[in-house]
Amino acid sequence: MHPHSRRLAAILLILLPTVAFGGTSLLSLLINDPDYAENALRQDLWRAGHAHAGVLLILSLVILRYVDEARLGDTARAIARYSVPVSAILLPVAFFLSVLSPGATEPNALINLAYAGFAVLAAGLLTLGVGLLRR
Repeated sequence: MHPHSRRLAAILLILLPTVAFGGTSLLSLLINDPDYAENALRQDLWRAGHAHAGVLLILSLVILRYVDEARLGDTARAIARYSVPVSAILLPVAFFLSVLSPGATEPNALINLAYAGFAVLAAGLLTLGVGLLRR
């Protein structure tokens, strides 16, 4: 495994428990905070943010096993290696921060970060897929 991939894998493994902590935080909000329990939009978006963070961090670890085997140039390899972890930040941030206020009835403009996160994710996965097909 390339040193860049190994370092990123180590960082992702260290960060993964924060997602589990986030899950327990959401559970305590559901149980102890009536404002959170009454706002269905906020619950849905925070749940989506938490789920996307966990799934994308796991996907980040999985793709690292393939990045170093793909036939890609240095720039394309970096795009493939770092795009999924970047999307694991952008998508949850969009969901969490777009309804930060307990009384939010609709997402604010930060929800648009989700579209950027999707674009980064798609670019990286397509780059890696093409690199693997070229191999």
